[in-house]
Amino acid sequence: MLHLIGRTPVDCAILERIDSGDDVVFQQVAVWSALKGHALRGQLRRLLENNSRLHVLRDDLLANGIEVEQLQAGVEVIDYSGLVELAVANKVCKTWR
Repeated sequence: MLHLIGRTPVDCAILERIDSGDDVVFQQVAVWSALKGHALRGQLRRLLENNSRLHVLRDDLLANGIEVEQLQAGVEVIDYSGLVELAVANKVCKTWR
């Protein structure tokens, strides 16, 4: 399943619905949640350990003044074509706004 998260704060209940193998894309202001020192870092680390794949949109990083080096380890930066690839690869997409 593909989860698109575009709001902040990210509700912990949303993260609990993410299963092993799911793709998660943090977009818009939710990219802040993927920072190394963010309060959700432990939950994101557990998702990564559970084989979920975490992504952020490059354009949203730039729009928020965030450098790639500030992201938690394991979070992948993608562009819009990468987002399209994820949408095609996942049969189900859930948008959390």
